[in-house]
Amino acid sequence: MSRAVVILRSSGQRLECADHHPNLLTTLEAHNLQVEFQCREGYCGSCRTRLVKGEVHYAETPLAFVQQGEILPCCCLAKGEIEIEL
Repeated sequence: MSRAVVILRSSGQRLECADHHPNLLTTLEAHNLQVEFQCREGYCGSCRTRLVKGEVHYAETPLAFVQQGEILPCCCLAKGEIEIEL
C-alpha cells in the first residue's frame, strides 16, 4: 500500500503521513502547521477542514456535524493522497 500524503492547496506542499501519527491533525502538527482544535476526539468540530481531493478514513464516526467536502483532522487518516484547504 502506498504511503498517505497530504497536499496543502494553498502552497502545494506535500506532507508525508508517518505510521506513528494516530490522525491527520498529528501529521499537520508534526510539520509545524497550526490547526485550531479543542477536543481531539471528533466531538467539537473546531478542526473542521475542507477536503478538496481524495478520501479519509475514520476509525469511529465523529459526533460533530461534518458537511459534504469537510473532514475532522483530529480523528481521521488519509487514504492514499489527499488535498486539503486549511
